[in-house]
Amino acid sequence: MSDLQPEGAPQPPARLVSPRGEEFEVAGQAGPVELLEAPPIPAEARAELLVIKHDAVFLCARPDGDIRPREVSGEGLYSEDTRYLSELQVGFGEVSPVLLSHSIESGHRAVVNATNPVLVDSTGSRIPQETINLRRTLLVSDRLHCELALRSFHPKPVRLPLTVTVGADFADVFEIRGVRWRPSRGTVMVPKAQNSKVLFGYEGQDGVFRETLVKLDPAPRSSSAHAQQATLRWELTLEPGQTRTVLITVLPASGRHQHAPRPYRHAARQLDRERDEWIAGATRIETDNELVQAVLGASTRDLHALLTTLSGERLPAAGIPWYVAPFGRDSLITCCESMLLAPAMARGTLIALAALQATDDEPWRDAEPGKILHELRCGELAKAGLIPHTPYYGTVDATPLFVLLAATYHRWTGDLETLARLLPALDAALDWIDHYGDADGDGFVEYQRRSPAGLLNQGWKDSEDAVLHADGRPAQGPIALVEVQGYVYMAKLAISDLYEALGHADRARALREQAEALREAFNQAFWNEREGIYVLALDGRKRQVASVTSNPGHCLYCGIVDPRRADAVAQRLMADDMFSGWGVRTLSTESPAYNPMSYHNGSVWPHDNAIIAAGLKRYGHPEATARIATAMFDIAGRARDFRLAELYCGFDRTGTSEIVGYPVACMPQAWAAAAPFMLLQAMLGVTPHAPDRNLSIIQPHVPSWLGRVELRRMRLGDARVSLAFTQADGITGFSLLEQEGEVNVTMSAAPR
Repeated sequence: MSDLQPEGAPQPPARLVSPRGEEFEVAGQAGPVELLEAPPIPAEARAELLVIKHDAVFLCARPDGDIRPREVSGEGLYSEDTRYLSELQVGFGEVSPVLLSHSIESGHRAVVNATNPVLVDSTGSRIPQETINLRRTLLVSDRLHCELALRSFHPKPVRLPLTVTVGADFADVFEIRGVRWRPSRGTVMVPKAQNSKVLFGYEGQDGVFRETLVKLDPAPRSSSAHAQQATLRWELTLEPGQTRTVLITVLPASGRHQHAPRPYRHAARQLDRERDEWIAGATRIETDNELVQAVLGASTRDLHALLTTLSGERLPAAGIPWYVAPFGRDSLITCCESMLLAPAMARGTLIALAALQATDDEPWRDAEPGKILHELRCGELAKAGLIPHTPYYGTVDATPLFVLLAATYHRWTGDLETLARLLPALDAALDWIDHYGDADGDGFVEYQRRSPAGLLNQGWKDSEDAVLHADGRPAQGPIALVEVQGYVYMAKLAISDLYEALGHADRARALREQAEALREAFNQAFWNEREGIYVLALDGRKRQVASVTSNPGHCLYCGIVDPRRADAVAQRLMADDMFSGWGVRTLSTESPAYNPMSYHNGSVWPHDNAIIAAGLKRYGHPEATARIATAMFDIAGRARDFRLAELYCGFDRTGTSEIVGYPVACMPQAWAAAAPFMLLQAMLGVTPHAPDRNLSIIQPHVPSWLGRVELRRMRLGDARVSLAFTQADGITGFSLLEQEGEVNVTMSAAPR
């Protein structure tokens, strides 16, 4: 924490008692959030991070387990959009350990192994290098458990110095991401170091008192605290072969929240049991490709870890470190992608988002009745009203995607009881689409920012330079995005089945008619004959925004594309200027705005590619689907933890070159983690219709590198089905291994 009380500022009281009953001495007004200076090259500014999470609490640490925040790195222990631990350094006295290995053992646990350089203990005796093993286990529950296990392999007893430095800056996640406009912060307390615990305190501008409690077992030999940092020292005597442990527990707390006792071993068992139960309820996918199996395992682990509680339900948060929050679009697309794995995840997402559906017209939050949220935040900046994310509704696609996910959930589960409860929310969402979403009545859904603190662009490509004309000029709104029309079409067509099942035949018929009218108007207004693909958008003057982008690939997935044009769209998406070899780029290399290192103008996004691949399969291009899937699994198979990141740079794949990572991509990221399951579903042609107890397998196409795939206990309605897919001589077949409950499994050669 930098300079505290500025000259002339109102003087705070000398002491404050937190809502939890801790008495603190007031240090003064907090200064700006301090971050270590980053190198000028962005890729060097963000080291590969160890990331673990459970519910609302997550940790981003360096590969050695330390936390030393830098610009854009996001290191720290977070809860509810606040960094409760901004520093954690472990050393042998003043000497840093030597990293040996680090691994993510589960979504909530990581293990780091290190050893010692040459040391001299307090008696002057020399401790040779590589004779001490420091095993650091990091576990996140509702708190951080950090177990330091030190084992001596020296043939003589050693007296080992151990130093741990901890700090807490209580920074809001928006400040860590780079917000620097806040003129002042709240009141910071003098940290307290007391035998076996250290306490940090901060009262924010939102009136919330936040505390970080660090518990130490055993108590350190000495401790000292200054500014927003505490240094703790132990001197451990280790006999040959002996192991000594130090347990550091960090509890984040706000307001009157009291933490129940949760011992480390008990927390570990409980979290493992919860994970195992979730995985047991999901489809078990087995392949004869070890890399693919590892990728699917990592994705399953990450999706479970990203589950976050909202309104008593659990939905996937968007990604770590910047987006551990409910995101309408991201959560909805993630669930659509991962229905093959866990359709039940969609239920919690739909219920949670419906509970926060907008009811008022409020420009500050870009809210309108029936609209589904874009992003919900609960940190200091949001609670103080300095940002509109309480929640913020500036997204044009979350509302049709909400309807689409409900329809998709219906086709997988036939759960009419839940969906009947959601019918008022679906009615409101459809009303928003028809009225607020289509304010000018031209039949297309558009967006335009109303909040001065909101997003300029409100589709999935929401950076400020994401919607550009072919000559590179920014398009002026209101903007009608190509993929949004596809989402609306598919949502209305698919949800009509639910309305019919619930006894609303007239409403179902009207929705189908509206979908067909939209499809006809869309194919006339958005088609670009010269490029052989649909344009990115229509601008505020109804002119085509004719940049060649990946967005029309979503329209293939949605089925709004005229079949007579589908082959041309497929060919254009897979042309060299769009397909990099690692995936379909967001923007053609022929565009003057193309930049392979940009966020949305030339990069490659796994979720985008998964949706495109599913669309290509829908229109009868299984080879193109397999080509995209091959690239995505290649990328994940080369990653250290077999994870797909949020996005990658869009450079060409040449020879044996490696994929170029995007420097500040989230990892794990929900819709990237879910992408392999959508790719697999598309290749296998798994097409459910639980209300009729039917499961169709349409044009299965397993590439040669995948071989055999088994889907074990896949849910369809109240039934469970196990299938095996095999490929030989370019032909894919499948067999029914077992089933529980009534379901009719058929194979079809029809692509649509």
